[in-house]
Amino acid sequence: MQGHAPGVCLWRIELARRVSVPRIPDPRAVPAVGSDDHLPALSPEHLSPHAIRRRFVDAGYWQAPIPGDGGLRRSQPVPASVLVPLVHREDGLHVLLTRRTDHLRDHAGQISFPGGRSEPGDPDAVATALREAHEEVGLPPELIDPIGSLPTYTTVTHFVVTPVIALVRPDFEVRLDAFEVAEVFEVPLAFLMSPANHRRHRFPFDGGERQFLSMPWRRPTPEGGEVEYFIWGATAAMLRNLYHFLAR
Repeated sequence: MQGHAPGVCLWRIELARRVSVPRIPDPRAVPAVGSDDHLPALSPEHLSPHAIRRRFVDAGYWQAPIPGDGGLRRSQPVPASVLVPLVHREDGLHVLLTRRTDHLRDHAGQISFPGGRSEPGDPDAVATALREAHEEVGLPPELIDPIGSLPTYTTVTHFVVTPVIALVRPDFEVRLDAFEVAEVFEVPLAFLMSPANHRRHRFPFDGGERQFLSMPWRRPTPEGGEVEYFIWGATAAMLRNLYHFLAR
């Protein structure tokens, strides 16, 4: 959909006030300055459907360590939602992600959650996330069990995004919105919840500094090679917030 909430963008800004935001044509070209392997990976006990559901039941007040990108300001913030689909598989939960089509004007080819801006007919953030997931990748709402939401994440373009966490039954058939979504893939939740796989990137800009996270995922191909999915920016930041939420 046009005006789609960006699936990926930078996660922290250490700059004086400014009127422009740097674009990064190829985030892979920005050197990684380190990983976060000093933080523990979450155990399988933390990552079971029961444990995640219980964590939301017992959540109480919790402030996300990465609240957003900062950056551009609009006259009005734009509410949006993404679905963070945790799909039941034999080897544990997997996170369903999308790769945006290459012809899009904004964030072409980048990795994102299903989601977008709220529409007038959406009663709440959960409804937005469910609607967008159905429109983009064909996830039937009856197979989705929303179990909670993380605090909102404000993108560099001032979309205020609610990440809706949901358990998803695996018996769905993917139906892509071919205009927006080039591909759907899944990454084991255990991989994403291991900070040793979280890279930190830093680059100078306008006398200051910008940073972002990446979580590159490599999938073997039938031919014996690999395909890399470069998960970065806001998508990676929201996954990092999920890590801290589940680690409490």
